[in-house]
Amino acid sequence: MNVDEQIQNYITTQPEPKCNEIESLHQLIMQVMPDCKLWFLDGKNEEGKIVSNPNIGYGLNTIKYTNGTAKDFYKIGLSANTTGISIYIFGIEDKKFLAETYGKRLGKASVTGYCIKFKTLKDINIEVLEEIIRYVNEL
Repeated sequence: MNVDEQIQNYITTQPEPKCNEIESLHQLIMQVMPDCKLWFLDGKNEEGKIVSNPNIGYGLNTIKYTNGTAKDFYKIGLSANTTGISIYIFGIEDKKFLAETYGKRLGKASVTGYCIKFKTLKDINIEVLEEIIRYVNEL
């Protein structure tokens, strides 16, 4: 399966209404970042053990480690979790930026240094989420 097929398979295997909401978010991100590199991480490590929830990734960000090495990764990650949906934002150095800049306007969401977590789309302001996606796309 190619990445597009993996993404569609992941989305369609989610229970409703999560399936519909993940699809809506996928479409929103693709509208803002139409030419971005797509990723799919199945959540398994090299031994095939599940170590995280599967993630759809968008864009390209280089993570630089303190030991001098670097790794390509995505800018935005989208994942279903047991209580709702998580959106991961990478590439912002200031870990307070997301919460301070967007947290209050976003709605009923938990916002950390790199993660936005919410139960359902109706709990958040989608225009503010789009603003975040646009900002990250410009990084």
